[in-house]
Amino acid sequence: MPSPASLPCDIDICQYRWVSKSLELLLAGDVAACCPPLSQEPLTKEQAQQVAPLLKALADPVRLRLMSLIASHPGGEACVCDLTGAFDLSQPTISHHLKVLHDTGLLDRDKRGVWVYYRARTGPLASLATLIGSPASTSSITMSSA
Repeated sequence: MPSPASLPCDIDICQYRWVSKSLELLLAGDVAACCPPLSQEPLTKEQAQQVAPLLKALADPVRLRLMSLIASHPGGEACVCDLTGAFDLSQPTISHHLKVLHDTGLLDRDKRGVWVYYRARTGPLASLATLIGSPASTSSITMSSA
């Protein structure tokens, strides 16, 4: 961590420490914006490698529900204490799933006292929605029951 003397004069050490580690992943959070919709053209190997961690993080049912609970929570943010009751899982397990979502850039977090509050980052979610998009007008997807 840099010394306080090396920080700009309008940022004190407390503000510097508040900055989330996910700032390194800001580009990862908007990575889907780099890619055309799947139905428009195939992804390159590099594009697929950039998008896969976001999709992998959301592929777990618990993490998908956590994203839904946080995004739909009043005010768009939720405390860990608000989330644990929705699952038959321990608080450390819920915290692990939240950490995975945060580390991939899908959630922001803010520690307030002893509680951590999470907020969904809408940019990456919107980018993923654009990437997945709707099927090309010339093709149709039919789901049949077996």
